[in-house]
Amino acid sequence: MKIGLVTPYIYPLPGGVNAHVGFLHQHLRARGHDVRIISSTHGLQRSSEGDIIRIGRGFSVPSNGSVGTLTVSPRFLSQCREVLDREQFDLLHFHEPFVPFLSLVLLRESTSVNVATFHAYNGWSPAYEFSRRMLGGYARRLHGRIAVSAAARYFIDKYFPGDYKVIPNGVDVERFVSARPIERWRDGTPNLLFVGRLEDRKGLLYLLKAFRLLRREGRDCRLLVVGHGPQDREARRYVMTRRLSGVEMLGRVSEDEKARWFATADVYVSPATGHESFGIVLLEAMASGKPIVCSDIHGYKGVVRRGEQALLVAPRDPEALAAAIAHLLDDPAARERMGRSGLERSHEFGWDRVTARVDDYYGFVIRRLAAQGQLPPSFRAPIPSRAPSAIPTAAGTPG
Repeated sequence: MKIGLVTPYIYPLPGGVNAHVGFLHQHLRARGHDVRIISSTHGLQRSSEGDIIRIGRGFSVPSNGSVGTLTVSPRFLSQCREVLDREQFDLLHFHEPFVPFLSLVLLRESTSVNVATFHAYNGWSPAYEFSRRMLGGYARRLHGRIAVSAAARYFIDKYFPGDYKVIPNGVDVERFVSARPIERWRDGTPNLLFVGRLEDRKGLLYLLKAFRLLRREGRDCRLLVVGHGPQDREARRYVMTRRLSGVEMLGRVSEDEKARWFATADVYVSPATGHESFGIVLLEAMASGKPIVCSDIHGYKGVVRRGEQALLVAPRDPEALAAAIAHLLDDPAARERMGRSGLERSHEFGWDRVTARVDDYYGFVIRRLAAQGQLPPSFRAPIPSRAPSAIPTAAGTPG
């Protein structure tokens, strides 16, 4: 088939959705499909770069405790029509289809089979609450719906009820398995690792408070902080004013460097406060064979199993976080056991398996439309057979 992957964010800038789209593009092509990525620009990229098609200009806006993208263009409608007429996609796969405005315009103008993946989780969305009636018409144009977790499915189904297939995010297992630790930091001092955007919902300040408790107890350990964001200055001020030694603020790193930091760690810590639909960093830690301490929140429960790959603690609780970290620091055998369990489980989320599930779902949606006599006239590819993929379903991920 000819497939268009639509991301409302500026590809390939870092982010969970863009990473998902990039790996899906790579592995769908490996399965024989002709695939394009449709995204926006922030002014520096060319309008067309290989398989990337750019429409409109993206601007960063606050969203769900993080930063999202709003895409605009004075020629949006004509540009979208030109791209769709030229490319003649059999299927368009929208990621977060209701983020304005690129996805909405493409979805309205699409004459292809339309599938969407919903990545987000939030307790309540004022944007969806007040626009659900307006967006209902767009939702009805979707022939298939995917959620990356049970939490994401529960969230979106509150506003746009329907039949959602849960297919998880994936991880590039080989990148993390083969990564070499950074010898400078393998000096006998245990390393705790945090990776993520420095913003309130990722919980770094709670981890810094927990680390301070550990240091006050006399524990010899180090905290490696990878990432950047609006909370960077506040975090550095906390470290400086408390004279907190042992914290290394490492900033933004490349994907290969990130894998090496995971390889360098002894314990991975994710103190997120909520609003996480999945937890890709947990997959990366597991693929690195590292034990995890993380918040007991909905999005994480479908990724790790309590006591097997991770210790789960109440969010926003530095004392509980410090106690769980101390438990693992004191028990090398538990660290080894949980690391092995995580590595084994991470293979279930390899991108080859996740892509196979997505591809199978495409086939299911297309066959259903064909059986109902509702397959779009523009669909020119052969109707996929019912033969199941040779790659098994990831265990523990409901569908």
